[in-house]
Amino acid sequence: MDEIDLRILRTLQREPGIAVLALAEKVGLSHTPCWRRLKRLEASGVVIERTVLLDQDRLGLPITVFAHLKLRLHDEQTLEALEQAVSLQPAIVECFSLAGGSDYVCRVIIESVARYEAFLKRILLHLPGVSEVNSQFALKRVKLTTRLPI
Repeated sequence: MDEIDLRILRTLQREPGIAVLALAEKVGLSHTPCWRRLKRLEASGVVIERTVLLDQDRLGLPITVFAHLKLRLHDEQTLEALEQAVSLQPAIVECFSLAGGSDYVCRVIIESVARYEAFLKRILLHLPGVSEVNSQFALKRVKLTTRLPI
């Protein structure tokens, strides 16, 4: 990956919907070489998808909860089942496997505290292998970005 690839990636992070011609102009290439580089970056998995950030508050989803999950078992079958089940829940927008006190932390975006309580009782506590859920409610979003420091 060279400096031109990094310029392409920086531009895509700022403007995910940019047309290839405009992208090429911004990074100093002609259309075809830029298109080839972009296709290579996509094929190699560096560019996973282009996305847009939405304002969760304006969409009626003002509550952010970090749900720390502890598991009863740590066998491969339980871990895979949990990860598959988490991936099917739209309210869980991020999930990380952790080292330390919790086994996983999930970022949940939801309409209200009451809806989170129902989600906790109906979904989170019934995920495969879960023995404990510790919920932390965000008071304020200080920073939100998907831009990597490249």
